[in-house]
Amino acid sequence: MKKKIFTQTRAQLDLALEQAVRWPHKHFHKGKLILHPDVFASPDRETNVSISRFSVLDCTGTIEVGPWCCFSPRCRIYTHDHFHMGRRPLLQLHEEQGVLWQDKKIGADVWIHDEAIVLYQVTEIPDGFVLGAGSILTKNPGPYEIWVGNPARKLCTREELSDKEIVQEISRRSAFRLSDIP
Repeated sequence: MKKKIFTQTRAQLDLALEQAVRWPHKHFHKGKLILHPDVFASPDRETNVSISRFSVLDCTGTIEVGPWCCFSPRCRIYTHDHFHMGRRPLLQLHEEQGVLWQDKKIGADVWIHDEAIVLYQVTEIPDGFVLGAGSILTKNPGPYEIWVGNPARKLCTREELSDKEIVQEISRRSAFRLSDIP
């Protein structure tokens, strides 16, 4: 059976990034998206990431992404926020003061699931982190943690498992395995 590849080719990744990367406040600051060189270093594939073209990567600040990451459809990663202080009209405050922005570092093997949101306050997402579908991340998590909810909170930590333990757990949890799908 042919091995299934879920990562993107370079052309697929480039097309997805054309649609996902946004500069909503480039008149105040224009950051960039930096893909770690290891994203292109897997010998058996062109890239080792999957970034949905339906995700939103706000590059008001710079976003650095590590290898083996997956950003699902409709997830949003924000590097900016607006001032919401005082009683003056907020649009006027925005025109005068601009926006808050900061850079964001995303480690290796990070999964941001469908419709999850990473807010401006989060500056670093460490290796192995998982954010559940529809969750809103408001603060920096720890490595290999799984967070869910609104606001997102730590559910558990990804533990080291042998291949045999992984197969046993998959068999216990599902009626079919991925390898059974044609």
